[in-house]
Amino acid sequence: MKYKTTSGIEIKEVYTQARDLKELPGEFPFTRGVRKDMYRGKLWTMRQYAGFSTAQESNKRYHYLLSQGTTGLSVAFDLPTQIGYDSDHNLSEGEVGKVGVAIDSLLDIEELFDGIDLEKITTSMTINATASILLAMYIALAKKQGADLTKLSGTIQNDILKEYAARGTYIYPPKPSMRLITDIFEYCSQALPKWNTISVSGYHIREAGSTAVQEMAFTLANGKAYLKAALEKGLDINVFAKRISFFFNCHNNFFEEIAKFRAARRMWAKITQDLGATDLQAQMLRFHTQTGGSTLTAQQPMNNIVRVTTQALAAVLGGTQSLHTNGYDEAFSLPTEEAAKLALRTQQILAFETGVADTADPLAGSYFIEELTDELEAAAWKYIQKIDEMGGAVAAVESGFIQNEIASSAYKYQTSVENDEQKIVGINSFIDPGEPEFPLFNVSDSIRVLQAEKLADLKSNRDNEAVRQALKNLKTASSSARNLMPYIITAVEVYATLGEIADTLRTEFGEY
Repeated sequence: MKYKTTSGIEIKEVYTQARDLKELPGEFPFTRGVRKDMYRGKLWTMRQYAGFSTAQESNKRYHYLLSQGTTGLSVAFDLPTQIGYDSDHNLSEGEVGKVGVAIDSLLDIEELFDGIDLEKITTSMTINATASILLAMYIALAKKQGADLTKLSGTIQNDILKEYAARGTYIYPPKPSMRLITDIFEYCSQALPKWNTISVSGYHIREAGSTAVQEMAFTLANGKAYLKAALEKGLDINVFAKRISFFFNCHNNFFEEIAKFRAARRMWAKITQDLGATDLQAQMLRFHTQTGGSTLTAQQPMNNIVRVTTQALAAVLGGTQSLHTNGYDEAFSLPTEEAAKLALRTQQILAFETGVADTADPLAGSYFIEELTDELEAAAWKYIQKIDEMGGAVAAVESGFIQNEIASSAYKYQTSVENDEQKIVGINSFIDPGEPEFPLFNVSDSIRVLQAEKLADLKSNRDNEAVRQALKNLKTASSSARNLMPYIITAVEVYATLGEIADTLRTEFGEY
């Protein structure tokens, strides 16, 4: 019988040799980690993803997580916010506040971060098509707090290419979307030098059904496309590449996931070097990890605690800089407060009780890990070469190549589960017919009414002439080559809504 990883790499019965391991952590190409002392010097950021209902309700959850020891915030936005619709839009019905927090204007951002000093906390925002607008709101709030913008630290996902390939929350066609991304690169390189201006995301590629190799290859190909777009804009790769981060999934195949992270660092170092990066900081792949949402099961949900723990351990052994652990109940709904706390405690136990953080890259030199790292890298390079031959990631997305590869892998995996070739405890093996009921976290549809009332009140009290002029200026700028970030910031500061700003850009860029 043959044993294979999820990417189809055959696993030998025993491994008896490995390449000569001369690399050290913190040294090019960073296979063994981006810092020489890794977690001895600084633990990974425990960044729990949260956001639901209204800004006020999400704010309560953030304060709770901070009181429980989380070390970074991660904001989940609802679907209308992600695709540029205000809560009172017809297409927002049934979705307001459901999979994340509803944000319609700067007023919501003010409430979302009430009592939180933006200079003292790092914030990650999972937002793409409307990333420029949400970042502008965050900047506007920081200015109102009197914060030094050069000290603001955090991340916006801002990765539109994976939206076309895997997730679907895009608004504009690829070219104007890429323009918005490079405008953010350019603006933040001057105004927010510590801000990560993009988090190139493999997470959603994996959630859509890709293999580990595909997740790595397509993510790095997208990253390469962003590097080239920034270079074409005349930006210095040794400056902007330092602010590129990555976001990976961590699935159940323990050793493959560890090897994936090690291989990805090595590949990114070579990609940046080939494109002209000479600064070591610009060659480093720094990444956030989230445990696999698609691996969670609604059947026997307490089993998910074990899955999340082993995935989190793989991420740590693979050298992640930041980690979110899923709640055991997320196959049903957003996590309850109890599940969110247990997910955080999982990270804290790994960090402080297991000893896995005591030395850098503890599995280095393992015959299996080293060879698997090499094999994953070789397989990913084949994909990247094919994408380069097509003209790059944008062309590969436009042709449907990446989407088709992901769909094919998803189909093969699902078939293997249905044929009992891939065992899933509680799904096709060790089934328990007596499933207990679990309390679920529900968000009321009345949230849309509350948000609509708030919008109506806002529009009746703001300076509507200032809003009209700001939107007019934004439209004029969007038809030129000017950087749009200052215009978007001006618009949010006079309380133009997210939908109004997104619609202004729709009229110029069109929809995809």
